[in-house]
Amino acid sequence: MANQVVESSKVAGDKYRSYIHDEADTTLWRHGGPPLYDDVNKLFEEGRTKEWPKGSLEEIVQNAVKSWEMEVSHKTRLQDFKTINPEKFKLFVNGREGLSAEETLRLGSYNALLKNSLPQELKYYKADEESFESSHEAFRTAFPRGFAWEVIKVYTGPPEIVFKFRHWGFFEGSFKGHAPTGKIVEFYGLGTLKVDKSLKVEEVEIYYDPAELLGDLLSGTHTNNDNRASPSSQQCPFSK
Repeated sequence: MANQVVESSKVAGDKYRSYIHDEADTTLWRHGGPPLYDDVNKLFEEGRTKEWPKGSLEEIVQNAVKSWEMEVSHKTRLQDFKTINPEKFKLFVNGREGLSAEETLRLGSYNALLKNSLPQELKYYKADEESFESSHEAFRTAFPRGFAWEVIKVYTGPPEIVFKFRHWGFFEGSFKGHAPTGKIVEFYGLGTLKVDKSLKVEEVEIYYDPAELLGDLLSGTHTNNDNRASPSSQQCPFSK
């Protein structure tokens, strides 16, 4: 997650993400220019489990996923994407029906990952009621230092890459009315990337437990409009 954008002429590139400065002047950026990832890169470097050797499969997969997330979050046209095959791309999360490249771009990464089939009354985070902008703002506020992502292990190489990942940040801003705890919020998951001969992604599958994320974000004190704390609102519906 990036917190800033800069003029393309000032972008020197990002050591963990490709295609930020490539064709920057002809790319349509969501926030007017290429993003800067200085804050989340610092968080990543301070908290990562291991630094992978340059050129290793783990580093390649890690940077490929970070580059894809950058494109989904900051580019507005599929024709500007370099990491995927837009015509074949599908995103599958926890066994749900796959989302096309266009649907993923419209929803945004957070809504795509948190969309679920729970009854409406059990949903705390309602992806179908969130816009791309509101979803990113909610998590940007909760994690002012960024929400870092790393590859823990790669089990198989291309064309079908299977890997384990970790996602973490410090809950230092409010989330949906819940006060920050200052504690680390993290979750682990498994993923697969199906790539073509040019290593462009055709399919992504992600498996993780949303309760590991939302449970911690809902643990902060919640205040109703009458300023009284609401203990019941602190429970995560995913863990029921």
